[in-house]
Amino acid sequence: MASPSTSVSMSGTPSGKQHADLRAAVVSWFDVAARDLPWRAADRTAWGVLVSEVMLQQTPVVRVEPVWRAWMARWPEPADLAAAPTADVLRAWGRLGYPRRALRLQDCARTVTDQHGGVVPHGVDELRALPGVGEYTAAAVTAFAHGRHAVVVDTNVRRVIARAVTGVALPAPAYTAAERRLASTVAPTGDDEAVAWAAASMELGALVCTARSPQCEACPVAPRCAWRLAGSPADEHAARRRTQAWEGTDRQVRGRVMGALRDAPGPLDRAVVAGLWHDTAQLGRCVASLVEDGLVEQDGDVYRLPA
Repeated sequence: MASPSTSVSMSGTPSGKQHADLRAAVVSWFDVAARDLPWRAADRTAWGVLVSEVMLQQTPVVRVEPVWRAWMARWPEPADLAAAPTADVLRAWGRLGYPRRALRLQDCARTVTDQHGGVVPHGVDELRALPGVGEYTAAAVTAFAHGRHAVVVDTNVRRVIARAVTGVALPAPAYTAAERRLASTVAPTGDDEAVAWAAASMELGALVCTARSPQCEACPVAPRCAWRLAGSPADEHAARRRTQAWEGTDRQVRGRVMGALRDAPGPLDRAVVAGLWHDTAQLGRCVASLVEDGLVEQDGDVYRLPA
């Protein structure tokens, strides 16, 4: 019987050699196709990588890059951000969306400054203890900032593995334990190899193996992609995916209020805020949620960004 490391197992799952071939093809492609991003530069800092990973959550690179550059020029070290007025932090966050990330990032900067001497800590466990740092961000900082082995799995990596290895159009809506085990199996064990695979697989998912319009003709693993070999079956989870329209949502209302406060030279009167949205009940609910989240302060009949 052939060794599991060199063939397909009896269960039909890909072998270790197939994973190695997949990784080699993707990394070779990345060596040529990788985007020139500032948080990948040779002079990058661990803090800069951490900031980029927080900003990139649910936000495309094209929107993040100019904000990241301005942010790092203004607050190049955790101590700089820790000492900044929160209102300035929220204004600098601009329209990246999900502004609670900005508050968590500042909390993270304070913790790094107070508990780690201003140095981003090493190790997944230490990183996950920081405010706002979860499984993915801790793994990404470990790999891309510290050059150590970590299994880095974002939406793009999930999609690449789902198609190339398991033969499905898209992964399940929620990250499963089975996916986590498979991602660990696919990833190499060495530090340099793991970092290269993490960066390359993320880039492939972002640029080629996209969710809606995959460019299979440009994909370096198209000849061995299990999804293509299976005839490119439709998404089996399509019925469970719900994409909420932006227009009329609480997210839009919250964003409009935050935008008005960022652009205002000072606090806004209740009457001004009331004119930002036509649905009084929805506006009141959204403003209350912003206050509860710590993104807005209310003082009588005026609203302002946190002092």
